[in-house]
Amino acid sequence: MTRRLPSTPPNLPGFSFIRVLGSGGFADVFLYEQNMPRRLVAVKVLLSEVVDDEVRQMFQAEANLMAQLSSHPSILTVYQASVAADGRPYLVMEYCSSTLAQRYRAVQLPLSEVLSTGVRIASAVETAHRQGVLHRDIKPSNILTTAYGHPVLADFGIAATLGQAAASDAVGLSVPWSAPEVLLDEVAGTVASEVWSLGATVYSLIAGRSPFEIIGGDNGTVALVGRIEKAKVPPTGRPDVPRSLEALLARAMSKRPADRQAGALEFIRDLQAVEEELALPQTQLEVAMDDWALATAVDPDERTRIGAGTTVGSSRSRRRRARSAARPRTVDGNSQGSGAERGRAAPPSTGRLIGGVAVAAAVFVGLVVAGLVTLARDAGGIPVVTDVRARTDGAAIEFAWEDPGLRAGDAYIVTVDGAASPPQRAAAYSLSVDEPGTVCVSVTVWRDGKSGTPSVERCTDVDEVPG
Repeated sequence: MTRRLPSTPPNLPGFSFIRVLGSGGFADVFLYEQNMPRRLVAVKVLLSEVVDDEVRQMFQAEANLMAQLSSHPSILTVYQASVAADGRPYLVMEYCSSTLAQRYRAVQLPLSEVLSTGVRIASAVETAHRQGVLHRDIKPSNILTTAYGHPVLADFGIAATLGQAAASDAVGLSVPWSAPEVLLDEVAGTVASEVWSLGATVYSLIAGRSPFEIIGGDNGTVALVGRIEKAKVPPTGRPDVPRSLEALLARAMSKRPADRQAGALEFIRDLQAVEEELALPQTQLEVAMDDWALATAVDPDERTRIGAGTTVGSSRSRRRRARSAARPRTVDGNSQGSGAERGRAAPPSTGRLIGGVAVAAAVFVGLVVAGLVTLARDAGGIPVVTDVRARTDGAAIEFAWEDPGLRAGDAYIVTVDGAASPPQRAAAYSLSVDEPGTVCVSVTVWRDGKSGTPSVERCTDVDEVPG
């Protein structure tokens, strides 16, 4: 099979062509110098022979997606989009001189760099998921490196909106980093399949090869697909990789989607736990917080960190311990002061007065902030879930609610014990617990990149867990 020659670079006013950067099935990428402001840029130009109404719409969708997401520090920045004089649409993007694909096969990447890159890229994926977007082509060659060495995720060319990806969609596949259910045409992409691709990508950066690639063996498409569908995830082969990291990667690439991390956020927490275990600087989570979450947060660093001694894969237990340590909560949602706080109280006569004034002031400010946020959200017309119900069957809990009026593109975000799940369309959420305790859930409607007012938190007790 002969490789096609790049197309002729278009004449773009305000830009000077320098050289070809790469070619793909639908587009070429060229290096230009922008005249004002003066800088190097990468310009992605569609091929004239593939431009029709459908492809033009896909390209416009990619431009819109990249514009919405490119403010994220780990997503490639798009500067502008337009149509050249010869009719070919193009994107002007940040120029990155290298990709991780050019390094991970040539040299062994430090484990600290791989873990940090994994957290940053998974943060980009989590941000895209919260915007209702699936990337669908996560792999090392789509991780570029900026001039300052920061990894960024690129190429949302086959991205799809959450809930709209169907098995019949025609998409390009990067087989070594595609989940088995995608290769079997069961789905075109889901949050679970993105977790698989994240795991496969981090594995590749560690091992210097894709997960099911056999050095010196048959690595053709048919052989790779067969191993991805049936074989166990092999060890990375690096002696500096702890068992916890091998386990979390194997979990991310489980054959059954339900056995993987629940989303990119849980995958991030697991990587951070390994950083903590190895006494490495913990990479910050890069996911934007809602206004209401920022208003109630105490320490910004604590929102993105997990404590020492946390075990990988026990996210529900981590959330319960964190919540209990901060402030015990009863089933009806009321808070109770801790014994330590009571022990530090002032003498009764002055302490009650000062405490009462402080509480009153805090309640007043809280009500004002909550009222303003609620008014702002209600003004946006985002519906509110009002009737979360819980049903317990042994260790299994199902929370359900009535549809408050979702529109196409809307989604629910379920928050379990303070941790948000990936967006979903179903008006129900099921989970199983591994220890007795209280589980609290609230449901928020996501619309057009914004979260509405959360439902009243619904808590339920699990008294016994079958052994």
